[in-house]
Amino acid sequence: MFNQIFLWLCLIVPWLSLFFMKKESIKRYMPVAIFVTLILTIIYEIGYTFNWWVIKETIVPWGYITNISFAYGLFFIATIWIFHFTYRNFKIYLITNIIVEAIFNFGVLKLTAKFGINKLINMPNWGIFLIMLGLALVIYAYQRWQEGIFKEE
Repeated sequence: MFNQIFLWLCLIVPWLSLFFMKKESIKRYMPVAIFVTLILTIIYEIGYTFNWWVIKETIVPWGYITNISFAYGLFFIATIWIFHFTYRNFKIYLITNIIVEAIFNFGVLKLTAKFGINKLINMPNWGIFLIMLGLALVIYAYQRWQEGIFKEE
């Protein structure tokens, strides 16, 4: 029961946090959040195929390949917030991502494994950390490309 509550909170609470953000920022960074979620879903598919991890508990019947709570909750909204606060300064963006990914990979993932939500098999925590850090660089480049559609105020 605790795992289910935790997973639902990881999906819903981040979305509620958007009530505290300006609509302009949400509109500006929504495309990069959608893009990262698409790539993350593909990474989950690859991880499932190569047995990098196993998702043991989920909130939806089809969630044993992609962790819905993390991909469409935490990561989606965290991307918007991180870009909202750090986009203008690449060093701060990179440092923030290193810190957030370290906390997630070496803290949250270890806790979820301890609680039986998931289990890493053929991929160590540092491997996921490096994949996510590489993904952070890709989406920063994507956002730079996207900036051409927005006018500076």
